[in-house]
Amino acid sequence: MRTKKTAALTTLAALVAAGLAGAGPAAAADGGMLPHPGPDGLVWVEEFRGDGGVASGGAWDSLPTVLTVACDGGGDVRVTMDSKGTIVAAFDVKCPVSGGVGVGSASMAAGVVRPGDFTIVVDASAQTTRWSLTVTQPE
Repeated sequence: MRTKKTAALTTLAALVAAGLAGAGPAAAADGGMLPHPGPDGLVWVEEFRGDGGVASGGAWDSLPTVLTVACDGGGDVRVTMDSKGTIVAAFDVKCPVSGGVGVGSASMAAGVVRPGDFTIVVDASAQTTRWSLTVTQPE
C-alpha cells in the first residue's frame, strides 16, 4: 500500500512543483542530479530551474525524514521545509557554475515532520540555477 501511495504522491509533487514555479521542468541533457530515492522516497524532483517547490501529503511521523537538494549553474538556493505550519528545515546550497554539483541535506528525527502534508520551497538566486530534490523516510 505504501508503494502505491508513494507513487501517487511523487506524481502530485512533480505537478505541484511545476505549478508553483509557473513553468515546466527544463530537460536535462545529462540527466538528474539526484537519483530516484527508491521505496523510501516520498518526493523526487528530478530537475527544475529557478524558484519552485513541492507539496505532499504522505509524511509519517514514526519515521525519520531526510531532505536532500542538489544544484548547479551558479548562485545558490535557499531551501525551506514546512510541516503543519512549523519550519522543520532550512538551509542554503551553493551551486557551482561548472565542474560539479552542490549538495545540501537536512536529517530530521522521527516525529519532527508531522503526519500528512508538508511543503518545500526552493528560492533560487537566478532563474537559470538548476536543482533537484528528494525527500525520503528510511524504514
